[in-house]
Amino acid sequence: MKGYDEGDSIQGYRIRAEARKISDPRVIAKTGRHKAQRIILTENAEAIIERKLGWIPEQ
Repeated sequence: MKGYDEGDSIQGYRIRAEARKISDPRVIAKTGRHKAQRIILTENAEAIIERKLGWIPEQ
């Protein structure tokens, strides 16, 4: 899967992303007390997995 369709996602330990415009980081809730940040990439956005996850859950 190349991830060109709406709703496609990628997962990795480290993901490099490039875009012409990015949104301001927003804090979002993950599990329990853990927080994360979300940004939105627009205009010619691309993401590449630089390091895969050590453990990948079955889907």
